[in-house]
Amino acid sequence: MIKNLGIGTGRRKTSVARVYIRDGNGKIIVNDKELNVYFPQGEHVQMVRQPLMVTSCENKYDVLINVYGGGNNGQAGACRHGLARALCQVDHTNYASLRANGYLTRDPRMVERKKYGRPGARRRFQFSKR
Repeated sequence: MIKNLGIGTGRRKTSVARVYIRDGNGKIIVNDKELNVYFPQGEHVQMVRQPLMVTSCENKYDVLINVYGGGNNGQAGACRHGLARALCQVDHTNYASLRANGYLTRDPRMVERKKYGRPGARRRFQFSKR
């Protein structure tokens, strides 16, 4: 039986990621795929790995992530947030460095909702003087 050392839930925009940390050698699996396969852009791969680099745990743990909703950027941000939370659960001494880098803060920026009587969130219909 595999024992989870830490569990974290990360959110960003409309994405939600459930992160499980287990003993291992640094393998990261996102939705049953390798990290580099799931996120083909190197920028997103780096974003997900940031909490591990800050706490110098790159080759200590295996990470299993289930993520859904949103796009690539939101999903990568959700993975980072969840991983940071899970690392705090594993070892509370990681808290200070993760907090200082802003990985434990949930990014509140979301798409503004569309209002009634308007074509978009803030856009108005074309004004006609005559």
